[in-house]
Amino acid sequence: MMRKVAAAGIILAGIILVAGGLDRKGGSDNFVADVQANDETTQTEEENRSSEETEPETQIDTSAPVTAGSRIAVVSKSVDGEFWKAIRTGMEDAVKDVNAAYGYTSDDQITMTFEGASNEQDVETQINTLDAVIAENPTVLCLSAGDEDSCQAQIEAAKENGIAVVAFDSNVTDSDMIAAFRGTDNTSVGKLAGEKLADAIGKSGKVAIFSAQEKTESSRKRVEGFKEAISAYSDISIVQELYMDKVEDMQDAIESTLQSYPDLAGVFCTNADVSDLYLDTEKTGDHVLTMVGVDATSKQQEAIRNGVEAGVVSQDPYRIGYQTILAAVQLTVPKEEVSGVERTVLYDPAWIDSSSLDDPEYSDYLYGK
Repeated sequence: MMRKVAAAGIILAGIILVAGGLDRKGGSDNFVADVQANDETTQTEEENRSSEETEPETQIDTSAPVTAGSRIAVVSKSVDGEFWKAIRTGMEDAVKDVNAAYGYTSDDQITMTFEGASNEQDVETQINTLDAVIAENPTVLCLSAGDEDSCQAQIEAAKENGIAVVAFDSNVTDSDMIAAFRGTDNTSVGKLAGEKLADAIGKSGKVAIFSAQEKTESSRKRVEGFKEAISAYSDISIVQELYMDKVEDMQDAIESTLQSYPDLAGVFCTNADVSDLYLDTEKTGDHVLTMVGVDATSKQQEAIRNGVEAGVVSQDPYRIGYQTILAAVQLTVPKEEVSGVERTVLYDPAWIDSSSLDDPEYSDYLYGK
């Protein structure tokens, strides 16, 4: 069937981060779901959205070609967890908004599938999923890579089949193969965490890094940023650096580190899974460690409220998901017709502690709501 092309342009807000402003809507719990606009529901949602709530990045006009009936395939690093569910909700809302703005109905609607492993370490499942998805020949592929080196063959296959690739959250080593990237400035995540942890422990003492996979781009950049920040403090030393894919059992490895360094002053946990795992780890003795985590999960919010965690450097996953789909929609047309797609857009993280936990300005950075 011949694709229909409509004129549509999407105005992006660039790298400027504005807290709030995007309408939050629920998403399906299924691992794979075709997202199609319901005219009546979408109209009601649009009517309820005030002008103050609508940011420039969500405005959709009619200045550039977009292909009706396009299929966007999302292969996520994981499908479980509050962060990934928020990303999915942002993506689903973007598809609904695009279809509503263009007036696409029935076969003209842009659709989306969302697949991935049940945990971020299962790179093999992600690769198998990518193979299956590419064989179905979607219009655009959106990918968050669990291993920045492992998807090369799949990305090359996508390119050979004329499938544009948009990376989100975590990029790949050969980023020249990627048409666009949407995610957080992960180096800034690490730097902010380092500065906040240094302040919290009085700028001296031993610290440990508990990280997600070593070959995940987001984790690598966060660790690099953290080390750069800590290097400014001559009285702080990093005595341990653990990665989930380098140990048999991360929780046992964390417990072993805490026992080996009874004078440890602080820890940095690089993502939601590791942060929650650390909080669940049994701690012995009277020594209280200072913890700084990443991604404000419900568990971390409770820990901050109870004084167990100094604070968390958090992302806006809904925004990342929404913007990923907007980029993908712009790439649904043949390459020679693509215009105005910003290749890389990075969003700044936010610092959440007891003073900002209940501040509405930071609500977009709090997960599980």
